[in-house]
Amino acid sequence: MPPINAGDTAWVLTSSALVLLMTPGLALFYGGMTRSKSVLNMLMMNFATIAVVSMLWVFYGFAVTFGNDVYHGMLGGSDYWGLRGAFNGLKSLWLPTLTDGSANPDTVPVLAFAAFQLMFAIITPALISGAIADRAKFSSWLIFVTIWTTVVYFPVAHWVFAPDGWILSQLKAFDFAGGTAVHVNAGSAALALALVLGKRVGWPREKFKPHNLPMVLIGAALLWFGWFGFNAGSALAANTLSSVAFVNTQVATGAALLGWITVEWLRDGKPTTLGAASGAVAGLVAITPACATVEPIGAILLGLIAGALCAVAVGLKYKFGFDDSLDVVGVHLVGGATGALLIGFLAAPFIPGTGGVAGLFYGGGFAQLGRQAVAVVAVGVYSFVFAYVIGLAIEKTVGFRITTDAEIEGIDTAEHAESAYDFAPTTGSGGAFAMAGLGGSKSVDEADNVPVGEKVTG
Repeated sequence: MPPINAGDTAWVLTSSALVLLMTPGLALFYGGMTRSKSVLNMLMMNFATIAVVSMLWVFYGFAVTFGNDVYHGMLGGSDYWGLRGAFNGLKSLWLPTLTDGSANPDTVPVLAFAAFQLMFAIITPALISGAIADRAKFSSWLIFVTIWTTVVYFPVAHWVFAPDGWILSQLKAFDFAGGTAVHVNAGSAALALALVLGKRVGWPREKFKPHNLPMVLIGAALLWFGWFGFNAGSALAANTLSSVAFVNTQVATGAALLGWITVEWLRDGKPTTLGAASGAVAGLVAITPACATVEPIGAILLGLIAGALCAVAVGLKYKFGFDDSLDVVGVHLVGGATGALLIGFLAAPFIPGTGGVAGLFYGGGFAQLGRQAVAVVAVGVYSFVFAYVIGLAIEKTVGFRITTDAEIEGIDTAEHAESAYDFAPTTGSGGAFAMAGLGGSKSVDEADNVPVGEKVTG
């Protein structure tokens, strides 16, 4: 057995920390997009997901995802229960052996690899939370995360990431860092829950504008920063493959940002900061499955297509009548599927991650495109069906949606007895708020009991 590679181990552990940072970044991104009376609940949904999934991962999640396969590439679980046996072993996910049959020298401890993959398991259900902002019981959200992560994420991650998973080893579809396992998976579940919980009070008549766009941009920046760990870290080594993934992640994200705001410019006459942030996230999502299989020019093309397509896709909820609060479906489902499918066109045989496989634009025919499509559909359908069933079961038993009165009052107060912002003046005279005619010395409007902040932000 080759020795542990200290440099690669350091890179994997650093990448793990970067990916963990993405979930608080997501909380800020989503939190800024909500109304001021819902921001704390969104932050809590994301932070609590970190805690719940961390526990599940130790008890059985890593075993089910990366334990030796027990059922035809569909499920792991014959070892690593309680992370036992993970202390002295080595793991190389993408290249367990070299072409001559010898062990891959780019080895890291199993426990480091488990820590890295834990962060993927955390952010995937956290992504779903944006679709049900403003209206989900916090306790029911914790139940959903526990069940969905167990019966959907862990098996799907085995299909896509485990060396003996059926999508990776049998179908041979490419998904380097989770376009299907993370984004199509979460986006499909988000659609299911949006249908189960129904529309927010006042939607779509009310606009539900973001209450804090600087917070959205800060969250997007943290996501962009952490995503280098997400994609480049998936090489499990500080090598050429990680370098390719790093560069492709950067240029695809920039291209997607430009693609999104171009659509806004042409359609609405103005580019927006929300569009820039959303476009960047759409690019990050789309390049995730493809970052190690396309060349930089291909990554730019992929980003432009994904940014423009997702900018159009977020409006489909109005056409089809489902209330995806923060556009999880339009960004993550559409973006993840776009990136996975474009591999079938843009896979470059000279890029290390392809193993010599060529996409359609490189003379490879339609075969790889077909494999990518099967992976996208399989993950999407599986996740949607189970998320819908789980969500409906919770709604019919303990209840998933808060009451109408609680939603109008604000989910922060109803679920957490807190408010993100204190709009009460510091002096008895009422200060600037009183001068502006926004309630005098009171923080709550007496007529309709709506916090002043909601009047300011719309």
